[in-house]
Amino acid sequence: MSSPNESSPENLRNIDNGSERTVESAKNKISSDKNKNDSANTMIIKVKSAIPRRRQDLLKWYGWGYKDTMFKFSSESAAFTGNRYSIAGKCLPHLPQWAIDNFGIDPDSPPKIPEAPSSFAESRLPENVKDELEMIAAVSVDGMDRLIRAHGQTLKDIANVRNNSFRRIPDAVIWPDCHEQVEKIVQCASRHNFVIIPFGGGTSVSGAVTCPENEPRPIVALDTSEMNSILWLDKEQLLARVQAGIVGQDLEREMRSRGFTVGHEPDSYEFSTLGGWVATRASGMKKNTYGNIEDLVVQTKVVTPKGVLEKSCRVPRVSCGPEWEHVVMGSEGCFGVVTEVVIKIRPVPAVTRYGSLVFPDWESGFWFEREVARKRLQPSSIRLMDNEQFRFGQALKLENSWGGVLLDGLKRLYITRIKGFDPLKLCVVTLLMEGTEEKVREQERALNGIAARHGGVPAGAGNGETGYTLTFVIAYLRDVAIEFDIVAESFETSVPWDRTLALCRNVKTRVRDECLARSITRFLISCRLTQTYDAGCCIYFYFGFYSGDCENPVETYEQIEEAARDEILACGGSISHHHGVGKLRKKWYAETVSEPGRQLLLAAKNALDPQNIFAVGNMAFDEHNTEHSVKSKL
Repeated sequence: MSSPNESSPENLRNIDNGSERTVESAKNKISSDKNKNDSANTMIIKVKSAIPRRRQDLLKWYGWGYKDTMFKFSSESAAFTGNRYSIAGKCLPHLPQWAIDNFGIDPDSPPKIPEAPSSFAESRLPENVKDELEMIAAVSVDGMDRLIRAHGQTLKDIANVRNNSFRRIPDAVIWPDCHEQVEKIVQCASRHNFVIIPFGGGTSVSGAVTCPENEPRPIVALDTSEMNSILWLDKEQLLARVQAGIVGQDLEREMRSRGFTVGHEPDSYEFSTLGGWVATRASGMKKNTYGNIEDLVVQTKVVTPKGVLEKSCRVPRVSCGPEWEHVVMGSEGCFGVVTEVVIKIRPVPAVTRYGSLVFPDWESGFWFEREVARKRLQPSSIRLMDNEQFRFGQALKLENSWGGVLLDGLKRLYITRIKGFDPLKLCVVTLLMEGTEEKVREQERALNGIAARHGGVPAGAGNGETGYTLTFVIAYLRDVAIEFDIVAESFETSVPWDRTLALCRNVKTRVRDECLARSITRFLISCRLTQTYDAGCCIYFYFGFYSGDCENPVETYEQIEEAARDEILACGGSISHHHGVGKLRKKWYAETVSEPGRQLLLAAKNALDPQNIFAVGNMAFDEHNTEHSVKSKL
């Protein structure tokens, strides 16, 4: 796609799949900013998405990511297929033995890849309602289209989709391409009393998009992926108004082609959407520089059954009571559909440099991170991996290079022999620094100085880059694990600094005890510190076990994770840092926000959606009792 002259909103041009057209042909389809100065002669960039409408043509229908991308195992070696990631097409000779040692799998056994289902529950959407919706936007009642939008990416979701065992899937899928079409769809739902579930990238790991199984009304999945235009981009104000269905990789590609970046990179960045980030209060790996989603959002436009929720002005801050923008952020699809977002953008940094540090143990790495945060010297990304994750990184070594942190040759000799680090205790920090050459150089020098005071030593820029990019590969491991009878998942929390070490220690101990109580001996529990703040940090846990001898692996996993979350709360952690509540963590919601807080949430629901059109059943909302309106519950 060619880059137009974009020096001001007035001379920005409209682009549609590489060809120019006038704004007049599109302005009736796509809503403009309320501010007249922004709406006049505005450019609209209609983005050609990397993800097609028929997601199953490119993505796996039964798991994570691209169809051509997966781990392949044998007893001799392993490989990562495709050509999309740095380790793609490379031999991974150490991975099978790591899987054998930790989980006791047979790498030569045939993987359990499911056959695509051939039958689906019949759609409950009345024909007259379908006809009315088709007058608004594209509609499908195809079984596979509906199945793919029946779930996110929790372990239970993936088990259900692989077995085609959902109690309920959407009765139809609709693809609006603008704000006005969403308004008409929501009005139609109010008239005909059917349920709408907003669907973005399908990457939720909280059960947020799973259909309430006892919902008697028809359910329509409102897929936002066709709403992926950049409505305007203002270089002077460093702002952009973007439709909420745009996928992270598309948004960043378009911005970078014009010299800008949004800087929001969650692990799901390739597939998740801007609207999904808003709806879940998302966080990204580079939040230290660009902020979390609440720091990036200036204004949102949301369609609710009671009308459009939007501030009357686009300003940096306003003092007029509670901030309703924050009611939208984290609302998890329970109040309406986010259609447009004004976000901050930044010029692409002049220098991007990676780094890595090795510490003798977890505590040393932790105190390094604590001092860096105290002095507010955090680079764009700074993450501490524990020893279990370090050793997993060793299992991803390529034939002639290293997949995690390079400890070959002289570096291995220096770190293990001269420095005396124990390979069974050492931990690794990966760094990503952005800015001017001078700023990055000064930051690197300061970080190395702090690391030295805590016993850390530099381990190279290449290792930091590899460690950072491998984040996007880890999600593919869950799918291959299932194929070899390993159930695995991640869960996260935010925690005050003074309770972090105890929380990590206690949660790991609790998981081990829960496994042993169930005679599970082949398991792995590890953690990493992924984001830092003045008041605390985010801890990410990874847990998996061999389930070949387990009668109900998913239920067993959920029981152990529930015990781990109880331990997290007992240690002063939160139910979530950035994954949201959904249905998976709703049992802890009231305890987290207090009873008055729960009542406030229900009151907001009653004000915006008294018919319960958005009956998603997340957070404090009862997904199983649909006989009474929300109003009657208050």
